[in-house]
Amino acid sequence: MSALFNQQIQPQIQQIQPYTPGKPISELQRELGLTHISKLASNENPLGASPKVLAAIEQALKDIGRYPDGNAFFLRQVLSEFLSVPMSQVAVGNGSNELLELIGRVFAGPGDEIIYSQYGFAVYPITAQIVGANFVEVPAKDFGHDLNAMGAAVTTKTKLIYVANPNNPTGTLFGRDQWETFMAKIPPQVIVVLDEAYLEYVERADYANGMDYLSRYQNLVLSRTFSKAYGLASLRVGYMVASEEIISYINRLRAPFNVNHIAQVAAATALKDQDFLQQTVALNCAGKQQICQTLTQMNIAFIPSEGNFVCVQFGQDAMALNQRLLQQGVIVRPVANYGLTEFLRVSIGSEQENQHFIDALKRVHNA
Repeated sequence: MSALFNQQIQPQIQQIQPYTPGKPISELQRELGLTHISKLASNENPLGASPKVLAAIEQALKDIGRYPDGNAFFLRQVLSEFLSVPMSQVAVGNGSNELLELIGRVFAGPGDEIIYSQYGFAVYPITAQIVGANFVEVPAKDFGHDLNAMGAAVTTKTKLIYVANPNNPTGTLFGRDQWETFMAKIPPQVIVVLDEAYLEYVERADYANGMDYLSRYQNLVLSRTFSKAYGLASLRVGYMVASEEIISYINRLRAPFNVNHIAQVAAATALKDQDFLQQTVALNCAGKQQICQTLTQMNIAFIPSEGNFVCVQFGQDAMALNQRLLQQGVIVRPVANYGLTEFLRVSIGSEQENQHFIDALKRVHNA
């Protein structure tokens, strides 16, 4: 590759490594010529979108030649009613990734500090690099957030703290007591971004739902998505909830028409179809039990997860095992780029997809 413009780009951009997504099914088909493939790499909903969403999309196609509503009025109205907050406190984005980056661009720049946890979502350090801020990675505790240490890491230069609950890729969760103790210590001028991409899957009773704290903390920002439990991953639509002031700053940077018309219609319809959401959650609960019981029987360690995935410890054999699983038509996610070199992340699929993984694992483990 030519390096003609290497000296022209911004120095912080030079260090950014492109995000590596899960291997698509079509790529494995091309490589190995397989027909039976189970993709358990990207934390997608195995049910896809609800029938009501698909019907709404079909109706919306007639307007495909029109620009979308740049203010996403109807979607924000539905979110406003669902969340019981004013529309002025809701912003929508091209996936939650866009919003997670925008909040960094609003509040941080060169010389500032952005705090996040070891094994946290890759977008957090990437955002810090994009804006030229110093990123402060706080060592994890039991593969999850050490909120006490993260609070202690705050300095006069800290502008932003990213926390995820549950965390991706580890699936760990912190409870209400930990969260409330943490927030009580954070200076009011430091923005805390609570990434709740997987909140719909949480089973623990002491979950600290961000909406319960939004009115208490003006510096709290919630990030959520329709890509996971609502099954709209390909449409890329997420949302952010915060004070009216913070949302107004987000909207200054948000690109015009950042959420397309089909995505807006689909997300609004999905939010109203809570019966389908409950089917998704029930399937995930059963599937997680299906996989974790097998792992326990095989004496394979894993991190207990509150998401729609399980991070499984395979030791030094992890990357070789990933290749053997691919040969069996099973796509899981290596997480070495997170520093978890001995782990593979396995998304929860349908009962048949989970069984495909289990059967493949039994064939190739310790092979």
